[in-house]
Amino acid sequence: MVSRRNQTLFSLSIFLGVLAWNVAAAAVKGETGGVPVGQLSVHEIEEQLQECPLVKALNEHKVASNPTTSSLSSQIFAVLFPGSPAVNALLATLYISGPPNFLLALCPPNIDTSSLSVMVAFAVGGLLGDTLFHLLPEIFLGEDELDNVKFVMVEPNKNLLLGVAILVGFVTFVAMDKALRIATGGEGGHDHSHGHSHERVEATAKSTGIETNGSKDGVRARKPAANDVAVATEKEKEINASVQLGGYLNLIADFTHNITDGLALSSSFYASPTIGATTTVAVFFHEIPHEVGDFALLIQSGFSKRAAMGAQFITAAGAFLGTCIGIAVQEFGGSSATAEVHGAGLWGTSLQWGDMLLPFTAGTFLYVGTVAVIPELLETGPNKSEELKKTLMQFAAMFTGAGIMLAISWS
Repeated sequence: MVSRRNQTLFSLSIFLGVLAWNVAAAAVKGETGGVPVGQLSVHEIEEQLQECPLVKALNEHKVASNPTTSSLSSQIFAVLFPGSPAVNALLATLYISGPPNFLLALCPPNIDTSSLSVMVAFAVGGLLGDTLFHLLPEIFLGEDELDNVKFVMVEPNKNLLLGVAILVGFVTFVAMDKALRIATGGEGGHDHSHGHSHERVEATAKSTGIETNGSKDGVRARKPAANDVAVATEKEKEINASVQLGGYLNLIADFTHNITDGLALSSSFYASPTIGATTTVAVFFHEIPHEVGDFALLIQSGFSKRAAMGAQFITAAGAFLGTCIGIAVQEFGGSSATAEVHGAGLWGTSLQWGDMLLPFTAGTFLYVGTVAVIPELLETGPNKSEELKKTLMQFAAMFTGAGIMLAISWS
């Protein structure tokens, strides 16, 4: 009788020990429903951290010390972008594609693109401000939340992979610009001024006309012979063909450039509504001098004003194509913030393919805001006082563009 009772107690103790072991294992795993800690997504880790008593206390302190207020910019953005990330990205693409192209109707065909230098400087400030104040902090640290504290989990190779994506975006635009320069025979890349090729055409055309000779009788004109007229006509045809080719190649470059704008808008809205709105503002400021410069180049290439405007509207379709591609990547490629798939992502990190779009577009913004545009701002003329005044206006415009981006993020 005693031995049977001991056997029963022994069996009961084994059962209780196994039950206690399972409960302890579940507690170690963070009560994840049997999912190992190493396979939790970033979103699930963030949710469980918010249940920690210390984090709850920090959240209450944050709400108490920083009362929620709605700024004017946030109210405007809420009206302009009322839908889901995909809908907001499409609306933003419409905003940055429509108004700048309609403004071309007000531009005279013989507009001097060198007068756009102040507007270009303003756009540079906006692009660099958005990249440095919004995109890069969002890429590496994420965005702050009004009522919750956030934690950044440092993973091996994650920052390295994000840096590679930024470099790929930068080098992609270097390759595009280089290919365009090669295709146009070194006449210049896809910039905002487009004035240098026009000056070269005029200079070459003048060189085929009247020649001057220094002599005792002074400067006199040489009567052109028949063969000289034929050579001049042939050279003018070659120049016209080169300029027309440059115009068509510029349309291709503009279409590709607009695709990257669409990718930037879609990736930024999927990151957060604020990042999407600020990126829209930066791209809009950049598009105005960009479209005017392209419009002037098409006029120089032989397009009529109506044909040039129509071509610009066609290239604007590239922005919608890029936005749709970005939406598809985000929806089907996923992101670390919303991915429900357990396990490692790219290179053993939590990153998904959707997370690569924002750093890629940040790299393209860095190229456009520095290499592609700043050389235009560095060009100077012989009039020192005029150039000094122009330089001060450019710097003021650049700081104004960056200040707007800072003010939006500060609010």
